Amino acid sequence: MTRRTEFDQHLNALKEQLVEMGTRVEHALAGAMDALQKIDVDMAKKIIQDDVEINRLEGQITDIGSRLIATQQPVAKDLRRILAAFKIASDLERMADLAVDIAKVVPRLEGQQLIKPLIDLPRMAETVQTMTYESIQSFIHENVDLAYKMSKDDDAVDTLYNQILHEMFSLMLQDPKSSNQVMQLMFVGRYIERIGDHATNIGESVVYLVTGSRPDLNA
Repeated sequence: MTRRTEFDQHLNALKEQLVEMGTRVEHALAGAMDALQKIDVDMAKKIIQDDVEINRLEGQITDIGSRLIATQQPVAKDLRRILAAFKIASDLERMADLAVDIAKVVPRLEGQQLIKPLIDLPRMAETVQTMTYESIQSFIHENVDLAYKMSKDDDAVDTLYNQILHEMFSLMLQDPKSSNQVMQLMFVGRYIERIGDHATNIGESVVYLVTGSRPDLNA
């Protein structure tokens, strides 16, 4: 086996782990939102318990990348691929933590009825799930155009978040007794918005990988 072939095999393993990690983050966010809409505490607990697997995957990515740097001594773009993978894994791990934070809201609402049907929060979550998938795809295919799309999508998420804040403040004024639930739902909006920011960070890592410079897509 040539040195280059060995490097490519390990790099592909790194990419596979990132894809799996991204898929698990998508599922965690979808599951947390489903649990929230149903106020299903058991479903929320499952999301929280499954986070350990995402942490394990981040550890594997760190191990593979570290071995590649130690044994292959990559330079230029090959080194940037590994460094980008480290940063992306870190962003994905934080995204998973934020999905867990959403799930942790559910037990706080146990026994309550939602003050209104959730519409914009699930829309935000769906957009962020797409961003998560596409940000990983942009890394796998080194697609700068797809990476830059994260900035536009993040603007849409921010717009929805601002709409949610305005609506929630209005609900709290109309019914002060709802303030605790309103605050919890505002936290959920903030968690989703932060997941979108991390997906945008992944886009920045991809641009760095391909061009050698890191833009500010969160601006």
